[in-house]
Amino acid sequence: MVDRNPYIAHLKAGYLFPEIAKRRREFASSHPGAKIISLGVGNTTEPILPHINSGLTDGARKLGTVEGYSGYQDEGLAELRKKISDVFYRGKFDIDEVFISDGAKCDIGRLQVLFGSGASIAVQDPSYPVYVDGSVLTGAAGGWKGTGYAGITYLPCTSDNNFFPDLEPIAHNSIIYFCSPNNPTGAVSDRGQLSALVKTAINKGCVIIFDAAYSEFIRDSALPKTIYEIDGADTCAIEVNSFSKPAGFTGVRLGWSVVPKAIKYSTGESVNADWSRIAGTIFNGASNIAQAGGLAALDDEGIKEIKALTDFYLGNAKLIRDALVKKGVSCIGGENSPYIWAHFPGRDSWEVFSEILEKCHVVTTPGAGFGPAGQSFIRFSAFGRRADVEEACVRLGEKL
Repeated sequence: MVDRNPYIAHLKAGYLFPEIAKRRREFASSHPGAKIISLGVGNTTEPILPHINSGLTDGARKLGTVEGYSGYQDEGLAELRKKISDVFYRGKFDIDEVFISDGAKCDIGRLQVLFGSGASIAVQDPSYPVYVDGSVLTGAAGGWKGTGYAGITYLPCTSDNNFFPDLEPIAHNSIIYFCSPNNPTGAVSDRGQLSALVKTAINKGCVIIFDAAYSEFIRDSALPKTIYEIDGADTCAIEVNSFSKPAGFTGVRLGWSVVPKAIKYSTGESVNADWSRIAGTIFNGASNIAQAGGLAALDDEGIKEIKALTDFYLGNAKLIRDALVKKGVSCIGGENSPYIWAHFPGRDSWEVFSEILEKCHVVTTPGAGFGPAGQSFIRFSAFGRRADVEEACVRLGEKL
C-alpha cells in the first residue's frame, strides 16, 4: 500500500469546528428537548437579500439558454474581476491581478501550495485555524512542540499589546498571515499598525497574506478596509476576501484574491504568474451562478443590501457584547467586527465553553482552538437570528 502523507499526522486532534459540532451533538443527546442556541461558528443565518438573490437566479436561468450559457471560467468572469477592482480598490488593479475563487478559506489553502514546504511562516496568535493547519499540511509548519509548531513563529495578540503583535520576531523571507478585522478577536488594526506591518514585510523580504474577509463590517472610516490603503503594500501583500459574510454567500461560495504583479520572488520571478499557473492547474473556477450573484452584490443596490445585512449582524454583536459587559466580562470586538472576544482570566477556555453550554445551552467557540494566546478566551459570533441572539443574551445574563 502507499504511504500516508506524513504531514497529516502532524495535525493536532480534530479541526476546531467539527469538534465543537461533536460536543454539541453529545450535549443534545444527553439533554433531549433542550433548545441549544449557537453563537459559535461564523455561519450566516439570514436569507440572501432580493437584489443579490435575483443575480443568482438570473445567472442560473441564463445557463438554460444558448446565448447565456458559459462553461469554465478558471480565473473568473472578466466583468466581475473588473468590478471588484473598481468597487474595493478604486480601479488600482488590472483584471489579471484579481482571481475569483470559491471562498477565502479555499484560497488560503491553495496559496500555501504557492510557497511550498520550505517557507518560513508567521501567524497572529490567536488566528483562524486554516493558517496554521494549512501550513502543517504543506510541510512548512514542522512538528508539534509544546504549545505550537516548531516551524511557525507565533505573534501573540493580547490586551497587553492592544491585540497588535510585536513584529520583531518575524524572520526574514517569511510568509505572514494577518487578518483584520481579526478572526477570532474582533480587533481591527489601524493605519499606523498596518503601515508598520508593511514596512516590516518590505524590510525583511516577506510576503503578507492579508485576510480581509470581514472588512465590510468596518464602520469607523479611519480604519483601513484593505491592506492596499497602505503605501507599498502592493509590493509585498496578497489580499484574500470573500462574499460569504457580507452577502450571505457561506453556502454559495464566492471569494477572490488580489495578487499584484509588483510582488516578486527573491530571484525576480513573478508571484502573480505562478499563482495564475497554480490556479489554472488545480482549480476550474467558481460557479458561474455564484459569480452572477457577485456581480449583483456589487451593483449600487447590492452594496446597499450588503450594508443592511452587515448592520444587522453588528446589531447582534452589540447585544451580545452589552450582555457580557453587564456580567463584568471584559470584551473586545463587536463594533467593527461580528466577533466578540471575551476574557475569563485564569480559566481553561474549553472548560468555559462547557460551562456556558451546560448552564445557558449556548454554543460558543473556545479561544484555545485559535492558538496558545487564545487560552482563557471565548469567541462569541454575531451570526444568528435576532430572536435567538436576544434569548441567548437573557440566558447569559441570568445563568453565566
